[in-house]
Amino acid sequence: MDILIAEDDAISRSLLEKILKNWGHIVYVATDGQEAWALLQQHPEVKMVITDWMMPNMSGLELCGNIRRTSRDGYVYVILLTALARKEELVQGFEAGADDYVTKPFDRPELSMRIKVGERIVALERELAARVEELEESLTHIKKLEGLLPICSHCKKIRETNGDAGKPQQWRGLEEYISQRSDAQFTHSICPKCLEKYYSKG
Repeated sequence: MDILIAEDDAISRSLLEKILKNWGHIVYVATDGQEAWALLQQHPEVKMVITDWMMPNMSGLELCGNIRRTSRDGYVYVILLTALARKEELVQGFEAGADDYVTKPFDRPELSMRIKVGERIVALERELAARVEELEESLTHIKKLEGLLPICSHCKKIRETNGDAGKPQQWRGLEEYISQRSDAQFTHSICPKCLEKYYSKG
């Protein structure tokens, strides 16, 4: 996963970067919130941010707020690194848009666990987005068959409505028209009335 670190302490930043790379992640590094925000604009592939709370120029909470207020392609999971462990402060972090937190100095197994949770959330969000796109495509196909259909009273062909007055009107057979605009497939049979009318003896 592509992860962005925002940490103003050089030792903590270097240690965190090394750990994440050893775990197989692609890592981007920022020394404060402002630099982290600029890197996020340059790298939309970043889907997780691990940010310190207290930083110059832009705090971790301000960075969270910017991420949540901005429309991005896919969800960005945010983990706060903080020495502040009081309930009121944690609530403040979640209200700003953080998804999780790790107290400093961080414990490696705990950090690994929380990153894995974030990876699952991001994967679920991607799957949900794909399902929504499929649903929207299906609704688009359905809408193509909505509205008034100009159909011939005798042969039952349907007139194409392309909106171009300069072109001759095209008439399509009912089956062809519907097949082009949906996934419907036709099978043929004979209704009782037609069976009696066309095939009955005498």
